[in-house]
Amino acid sequence: MPKQRSGDIELYYEITGQGHPLLFIHGLGSCTEDWEQQVAFFAQRFQVISFDVRGHGRSDKPPGPYSIPLFAEDVLALLDALGIASAHVVGLSLGGMIAFQLAVDVPQRVDSLVIVNSGPAVPADTWKQRLPLYQRLLIINLLGMRKMGQVLAKRLFPKPEQEHLRQTFCERVAKNDKRAYLAALKAIFGWNVSTHLPGIAQPTLVISADLDYAPVELKEAYVALMPQAELVVIPDSRHALPLEKPTEFNAAVAAFLDRLPNEL
Repeated sequence: MPKQRSGDIELYYEITGQGHPLLFIHGLGSCTEDWEQQVAFFAQRFQVISFDVRGHGRSDKPPGPYSIPLFAEDVLALLDALGIASAHVVGLSLGGMIAFQLAVDVPQRVDSLVIVNSGPAVPADTWKQRLPLYQRLLIINLLGMRKMGQVLAKRLFPKPEQEHLRQTFCERVAKNDKRAYLAALKAIFGWNVSTHLPGIAQPTLVISADLDYAPVELKEAYVALMPQAELVVIPDSRHALPLEKPTEFNAAVAAFLDRLPNEL
């Protein structure tokens, strides 16, 4: 069970395959397990690194507060410890925010970005913007992590034939440490690097589910501000896109990586 000290904590990580480093960063309440179908696919060509974000999975779960910059510092420390100078970075939801933060803070360490169902800011100025935070806080504090998993699973995997995905997702969410999950949840709201978008020069692929929480129009708006960004929309899909539509997701990421210059 490989772990690497990253600042004040130890992060669980996995490395599979050989080639140029390709780093996967999971979403809130997730872990390395959710990238299984991506690891198996991309390890044929890349050195695939996946890890459990602070407070998640088999990584340490110190008391909060957490922040997106802190998560990015953890990633940087992990890359340093593993001797990885730079990598392609793929991030889903919370992982996409961490990827954005890395591109802003240490652009020389990020060869390209794949941002999945995420964005450069989560405004929390109004009651309406904070409502999703309040809803999750209420569910978790009153009913627990398993109930949170059940609520989310019905939204993410609503089709009858997705029962196995719903069950798997619920079990993984239920394993989360409540205190660490809430610390990570609170880190999201109010985070913002949107003013830095014009300066993010790395080739960037933004992948959006057509039925994601955030509308496609939001992604179109911020992609237009980035000098080397493009948008791909996967039809009939939702927020947990890599789990729901792994074949389509993997194909989109592979096509993007194939178009990059050889030196990347």
